[in-house]
Amino acid sequence: MKKTLPLLLGALAIFNTGTSFASTNIGTRAGTTADLSGAPATREQTNVNYKKYTTRTTTKTYETKNDGDMYYVKPTNRDSLYKSYTGAQSSAANANKTTVRKTRSENITTKMRRKYYLAHPFFQPLGEKFGSITDLNYTNSSYDFVINQMIPTRIIGSGAAFSLAIDGVNGKWNTNQFSVTEHFSYGINDRVALVGLLELNIDDYKFEYDNGSPADTMDDSGLNLFGFGAQWRFVDNEKWIATASAYFQHQQDISNNFLIDIKGGYKVSKSTIYGLVRGWYIDLEGNSYGNGITGNDEYGAPATFYIPYQVGDSNAMYIEGGLGVFSVLNEDWTLNVEGIFGHYDWHNQASIKGAIGWQPNDWFALNLYAKTAFYDSGNSKNLDLYWMEPHIEAENPADGTVFPLNQLTNIGTVKLDNVSETTIGLQAIFQF
Repeated sequence: MKKTLPLLLGALAIFNTGTSFASTNIGTRAGTTADLSGAPATREQTNVNYKKYTTRTTTKTYETKNDGDMYYVKPTNRDSLYKSYTGAQSSAANANKTTVRKTRSENITTKMRRKYYLAHPFFQPLGEKFGSITDLNYTNSSYDFVINQMIPTRIIGSGAAFSLAIDGVNGKWNTNQFSVTEHFSYGINDRVALVGLLELNIDDYKFEYDNGSPADTMDDSGLNLFGFGAQWRFVDNEKWIATASAYFQHQQDISNNFLIDIKGGYKVSKSTIYGLVRGWYIDLEGNSYGNGITGNDEYGAPATFYIPYQVGDSNAMYIEGGLGVFSVLNEDWTLNVEGIFGHYDWHNQASIKGAIGWQPNDWFALNLYAKTAFYDSGNSKNLDLYWMEPHIEAENPADGTVFPLNQLTNIGTVKLDNVSETTIGLQAIFQF
């Protein structure tokens, strides 16, 4: 980070782009941790992506004469049965009779069979079967920020005064993330399934500045998330379906996460209308999470520019709820629309998701989806701004506050705007 901000002068102006420190994907509720009582933890705070499990469940198999409810008709083969009756030829009275062919009446009934739609939000594998969802997706999340507080500063032992932060300096945080997530599940029986998750992230982070300063960038990749849990389909009949799920996730070097997911749906014609609620308890390894860049100064020592979402707590709570509808367009095509509103510790967000699925048989499906946030309370929100410099010890001449070496220090605040997140992805779903 050679020039984090040209107006920062001195301390922040000598950063060079370097190793990973911290990042967050706002809509995916990601974050990183830093122990503000000392230098940031190493690796250095890889991106957190608090992804939710998307392994799902569907309803039991049964036969019905109802013409709707996500199923299609498979006609019975119609083979007419005939029998020939021949009149007696033994007497003159019957000599002119002819052979008559009569049709025996046949009752034909048509039964409907349930097709297991793998992209259904209630899908889970049947008993003694395996399920797999391979999810390839791209997420972009960003926000603009303005430094809106100036802290006058001088180098200790020198009369030269400068500022670590200048009012009105604009910038933008931008994250591009490619993820490959594998959800694997096994049906113990038709009601209960075990699930597991692995996720590989490839991340690119960037601070850009409107005043012409070169952007500060870093990237990071790795197998950063794994988890396991169980799903229980506790209601399933001709009209209703409901599931409850519990999961554990571990984010490498960041946190342990405990999740609960409850969904309930009502079946109408060829659609299921459903509601959901999810909750996360996040146990952070440090006492802060947010966005930042760690690089090397001109002496090769690490220096940090950091905007935390939360400071001082080692845990966080997220909760979200929503409504959706899943519809069968025809035998092979499905449509899913879902709206979500959530409280994610430091901000609230509303998003909408749409997905179209293609399933040519009972064991394979492709599901193309997109999700975007259309409201975020992070807009106009003020957050703290921190820095850590290993070679310049400074103080605030107004009150004598010392900014020590090698420790993250609050130097001001920033105001956020244009908070956004968009995800597009493709899922390959199997049951075998």
